[in-house]
Amino acid sequence: MTAALNAIATIAMGAPDMLKLPCHRLDYGHTSAIRSKLAESYAPATANRMLAALRGTLKTAFGLGLISAEQMTRAISVGPVRGTRLPKGRAISQGELRALFNLCDPNVAVGARDAALLGVLYAGGLRRAEVVALDLADFDTMTGALVVQGKGNKQRRVYISNGAHAAMDAWLRHRGDEPGPLLFPVRKGGAIEHRRMTDQAVAERLRHLGGHAKLQHFSPHDMRRSCIGDLLDAGADIATVQAMVGHASPTTTARYDRRGDRAKERAAGLLHVPFGR
Repeated sequence: MTAALNAIATIAMGAPDMLKLPCHRLDYGHTSAIRSKLAESYAPATANRMLAALRGTLKTAFGLGLISAEQMTRAISVGPVRGTRLPKGRAISQGELRALFNLCDPNVAVGARDAALLGVLYAGGLRRAEVVALDLADFDTMTGALVVQGKGNKQRRVYISNGAHAAMDAWLRHRGDEPGPLLFPVRKGGAIEHRRMTDQAVAERLRHLGGHAKLQHFSPHDMRRSCIGDLLDAGADIATVQAMVGHASPTTTARYDRRGDRAKERAAGLLHVPFGR
């Protein structure tokens, strides 16, 4: 939201400093012009998220007595930016997942840690920031349950099973039972550093594994995307998947549903195009 308000400040006054944005002086004409510029410059979902930041700031200005209710109502009444975009990223196939896990030797600390990392990213559908925030106390070794601290300070419980659970058990044999972060960094020499991994380190580790497996580039979020798509493909209820991955709305979860694309691909194959050489 800070980045959104800085971008709006740049539009409104040419300087990316939200603290200097005179929100108490904005009216419908200003916010309408800002909306038009956002619609030109950003994808609809991004533009609407930025407008939400602006509306929230104007409501706060009203709460502080800086603007009247009438001014606030007019200023926030601009409509959303319409349109859709195809989702970014890609799905990771089972063959690619197998290639990644084959690189992880559970008999050495770094291999076990990498397998556990891949397991919670894919089987749990976690965001990378959620992964690095996990503590040992958040994992139930008996049931495979993970207590995840998600967006908006919302906790949820997810379960990892079969291979993902086995990978975590292998890592814990190296990690030990010392309280603290669930996943530790591991140095090149194999020494375990007793501190929390960063989300950037997660991205770098996946890039390293993907390079060694000779895979097309993928991001940590692509693991989450693949988890959701594979669950829906397997027939899991969309409401259950939504709760599992921590989406606020089933509409967000539905964006990851690949079944419609596969149906369109099959339908296209029913047509005969009379061209040949």
